[in-house]
Amino acid sequence: MSLTEPKFTVGIEEEYHLVDRATRDLVAEAPPAMMAQCEAKLGGQVSPEFLRSQIEVGTRPCATIPEARVDLLHLRSTIAREAAAHGLAPIAASTHPFANAARQRHTDKDRYHALANDLAGVGRRLVVCGMHVHIGIEDDELRVDLMNQARYFLPHLLVLATSSPFWEGEDTGLKSWRLAIFRELPRTGLPGRFGSFDEYRSTVDVLTKAKVIEDASKIWWDLRPSARFPTLEMRVTDVCTRLDDALTVAALFQCLCRMLFRLRRNNQSWRTYPVFLLEENRWRAQRYGVDSTLFDFGKGELAPIAGLIEEILELIREDAAALGCEADVARARRIAAEGTSADRQLACFKTALAAGAAREEALTAVVDHLIAETCEGLE
Repeated sequence: MSLTEPKFTVGIEEEYHLVDRATRDLVAEAPPAMMAQCEAKLGGQVSPEFLRSQIEVGTRPCATIPEARVDLLHLRSTIAREAAAHGLAPIAASTHPFANAARQRHTDKDRYHALANDLAGVGRRLVVCGMHVHIGIEDDELRVDLMNQARYFLPHLLVLATSSPFWEGEDTGLKSWRLAIFRELPRTGLPGRFGSFDEYRSTVDVLTKAKVIEDASKIWWDLRPSARFPTLEMRVTDVCTRLDDALTVAALFQCLCRMLFRLRRNNQSWRTYPVFLLEENRWRAQRYGVDSTLFDFGKGELAPIAGLIEEILELIREDAAALGCEADVARARRIAAEGTSADRQLACFKTALAAGAAREEALTAVVDHLIAETCEGLE
């Protein structure tokens, strides 16, 4: 296995719902003129998503988080401006507070037609958006080795990014309902442990050679070697409503990858645990968000999020300094203390109800809140 230090470039993909500013509901379809303008200004950095009411953006491979900030700010700003010209707005939330899934239609592309046919009823519930973070790790063997170790930290990242407490007008009781929907799909959840890149490749080949899937892009694990790039792709998190929160989560993942590489270079590794135990932390993060406690498996006990974040920040202190993202990772303390988009959405909803709003009005207030937070500080 190569011990040459990877570039640890960072790329961030975000998916947004598009809402009608008048009704606050999801649009039936993004206007073709809007998509054309977005593509003219952003080129290959913007694309349609599975549903016609969604849009996806992706930064370039960036050397640093500050560089990614500039690119992501430009992407969000362009989408917001072009949407506003058509009476629409993007919301960076993994579920819409009250949209009806049955009324959504998938995008008219062969790829999406095939996907909708394969997923059937499960696909018709896929009205969710996510955030994917790619970290450049060029060596195949190292990429799989770091994937094995980084699985441990996925729940810790998830708690900082939850943004999907509502589904079709109901408070689900979960901070990330998106994961409940996404888990209905095949080939999702936490990946198992692989002894080598060849073992990973041969496992995927079982499905591709039988033409069950055309390639590894149809494996939707929480963490995977990207099928398109020499990156390790983190997919467990909801899309963050606040731009700063997204960059904090991306910076933490980037630093964790570098920290695990340092261990490997010193002939050490983070202890791996059975998926059964890691799934328990994943569930706790999905259910309770920053209000949860997660298992510290080394100590064999539950620990509060704030303390776990402090431990992670100490683990990656050297890496944050080397990668120039100390302020970004430090912001995790604020998220843990003040809550995520999911917490703010629930607070907005309860405040509106307490002020005398009808349930539908309170849900509309949540959409307005999401529009404001998504577009906060844009160009």
